Amino acid sequence: MFRPDTAILPLRILTVSVVLLLLLLSGARRTKKTWPVSFPQEELKKRLTPMQYQVTQERGTESAFTGEFTHHKDEGSYTCVVCGAVLFSSKTKFDSGSGWPSFYDLVKEESVALTDDFSYGMHRVETTCSQCGAHLGHLFDDGPKPTGKRYCINSASLGFQAKDAASTSGSASGAEGGAASSSVSDGKTEL
Repeated sequence: MFRPDTAILPLRILTVSVVLLLLLLSGARRTKKTWPVSFPQEELKKRLTPMQYQVTQERGTESAFTGEFTHHKDEGSYTCVVCGAVLFSSKTKFDSGSGWPSFYDLVKEESVALTDDFSYGMHRVETTCSQCGAHLGHLFDDGPKPTGKRYCINSASLGFQAKDAASTSGSASGAEGGAASSSVSDGKTEL
């Protein structure tokens, strides 16, 4: 004898399972957050290159081995291309072979915010600038000692402050003048 109420239960379980799976595969579990520094999107579209905008504002990724800082060896500090906050030192940069600039440590622990990212059906840890929320890349646990960490960062999300320039002009740690002065050329990283 057929009982309609028993046929509905497996369908409900299946529906809930599909919804949960879609949520997991839909991307980062990023909640809307107010960052200490913010810029109007129109200003960012004018100031950043299309690749910088896509990476930092739309959570994009540049192609491996194409970024300006992948093989960069100069001494200095790597900064957020959006707000100029100092993120990494050239002293912690290493060649991971991944095709993206890699660092085993931060300048300050609070420089970067970490968020679970479930995009592409896998779990990763997204890194964002803790000042402006710009997407930087991801953090992995396969780096060298002493930390064992690998901050795998898009060149398009970075600016660079040479060691000599930092000592004469001060550090680019804030939004005022930091973003424009932190990059290698004229405030835009061409890829």
